[in-house]
Amino acid sequence: MSFAFLKVDVEGGVARITLDRPPLNVLHIPMMGELEAALEQVGRQEPLKVAVITGAGRAFCAGVDVADHTADRVEEMLARFHAVVRRVLHFPAPVVAAVNGAALGGGWELAMACDVVVAAEGAKIGQPEIKLAVFPPVAAALMPRLVGRQRAMELILTGRTLTAQEGRELGLVNHVYPADSFAEQVDAFLAQFTALSAPVVRLTKQVVLRGLDLPFERALEMAEQVYLDELMALDDPHEGLAAFMEKRTPVWKDR
Repeated sequence: MSFAFLKVDVEGGVARITLDRPPLNVLHIPMMGELEAALEQVGRQEPLKVAVITGAGRAFCAGVDVADHTADRVEEMLARFHAVVRRVLHFPAPVVAAVNGAALGGGWELAMACDVVVAAEGAKIGQPEIKLAVFPPVAAALMPRLVGRQRAMELILTGRTLTAQEGRELGLVNHVYPADSFAEQVDAFLAQFTALSAPVVRLTKQVVLRGLDLPFERALEMAEQVYLDELMALDDPHEGLAAFMEKRTPVWKDR
């Protein structure tokens, strides 16, 4: 896969998408088009176990290009960016945001759309849009679901920038790793996914997402039905259970 503003690599069940528009990987309309295309192409790879989005250099992504917010471009910009976010939210495999530096504005919205966020010490995150007299649509819709109404209101309405550790304390970041060993720590984290059955991880992710907006009883009924009808139709659950009882390492068959 060849792109002007991204580096994309798929190996060993891991898809790595690196934002590569120096110096701060600011997203503009052409780059967002590439990112949507990359996610679509990578999502069809088999057997894909996990995808990771990170940034080249010293930043994850410092946001969406201010020039694309002007009246003649804003409609296309929002359509492109929200298409990317939807691709991430509905990506078949788990998506990890590896926030290696500043993740601000649209960059932080992109990270929040991922299933898991890991960040380097020293990384800064936040939604500063309000300081330019605009607001972040993705954060307005997504952040209250992640941290609750009051915390989301404060962060969006003040535009305050957080440290990675503050993000972790609020539940926006799963893990914070030392900057000098960040790449190695991310690889070790991803290895947890590559050791698992790809189709079972994918199915489990879909069950969690489908249940988010359902009342508990309906979500539980849906999960039970998927468990019986779809999960148990695969080979790997039977292999995993047998391997556990036989005290051996499972050998996954499904792809």
